Amino acid sequence: MAFSMLPLFLLGALAPALVAEFGIARPLLGVLVTAGFGVAAVLSLVIGPVVDAVGARRSATALFAVSTVALALFALAPHYAVLVFTVALGGIPQALANPSTNKIIGRSVPQPKRGLVIGVKQSGVQLGAFAAGLPLAGLAEWVDWRLAAGVAAGCAAVATLASTLLPADPGPAKRPTLRVTLSAEPAIWWLLGFSVLLGAGISSVNTYSALYATEELRLAAQPAAALVAALGVTGIIGRIGWSRMVSPNRPPAAILGPLSMGATVAAGALLVAQFLGWGWAWIGVLGIGAFAVAANAVSMLAVMGLSTPEQTGRNSALVSAGFFGGFTIGSPLFGLAAEFGGYPLGWVLVAVEFAAAGVVVWLWRRRDR
Repeated sequence: MAFSMLPLFLLGALAPALVAEFGIARPLLGVLVTAGFGVAAVLSLVIGPVVDAVGARRSATALFAVSTVALALFALAPHYAVLVFTVALGGIPQALANPSTNKIIGRSVPQPKRGLVIGVKQSGVQLGAFAAGLPLAGLAEWVDWRLAAGVAAGCAAVATLASTLLPADPGPAKRPTLRVTLSAEPAIWWLLGFSVLLGAGISSVNTYSALYATEELRLAAQPAAALVAALGVTGIIGRIGWSRMVSPNRPPAAILGPLSMGATVAAGALLVAQFLGWGWAWIGVLGIGAFAVAANAVSMLAVMGLSTPEQTGRNSALVSAGFFGGFTIGSPLFGLAAEFGGYPLGWVLVAVEFAAAGVVVWLWRRRDR
């Protein structure tokens, strides 16, 4: 899960260096995110049956291998256009991540323990944020951002070899049927809509928080990148903690609403940081990690609770497609808002996206009563 999203977090943590190196405007940074998550969103519509046919471990191995290539190209990119292609290639691991890992968990972990395991698994994404925002950004500041991306590629290569330690697939790979999986229970569609809005808000914070800190809050590049690392740390804690709170008496939908509202307030803290000081940016980023990032883990737990083993890959892929679709539109919209209306307008947009996600959960619960 960490490697599947690492190129995205590198874009955010290294944003000041990338903007300077390639001479790009803020909206073009959002286009990079769109390239990766656009591929991930489209592939997620067909990837569920592929994972079911090929096998979860084989799919995870492919995830690591493609991540290795994408990160190596990231390190070597001579031009912005090559960087766009590199990030688009990184959309393949993103699409594979949830269907393959959820399928492994569904087959290997008893129901009572799945809340904790899903929380730990989803927190792997935020481990990638921490790695990008602290050690890799520190290496980029100390030596060069290309070396930092190259080290990430080397780690992905090691992970490719280590994937043989995952539980073996129960049978031989079958020829997958490439069909768009759009049939699902109504609850899955509610979760998909929630995930679109959640992803749109999170992508903006991931991509622009470090650049915001350097351009508006006058922080140096390394402290600004540490905001991405902080997002990762609180995301890990939030995903594990909130997932463990799910129980028969407290279903995931009962938790997703409050998490959305908490994320809305956190976006407000990022908004006021430009006027009240950089300390509010830390409050905002920590809140986004604790609430918005954690909500994605709770939504994946909801998917597993609503799915039979045969449906897990398909339903996970559909909800992931919504989340990735949100990432696809969120960052470029924020970039445009910040370019023409300033960062405050961008953070207002993020707050509206999180609030709308909470409304979707409220409508879903009201309909099911």
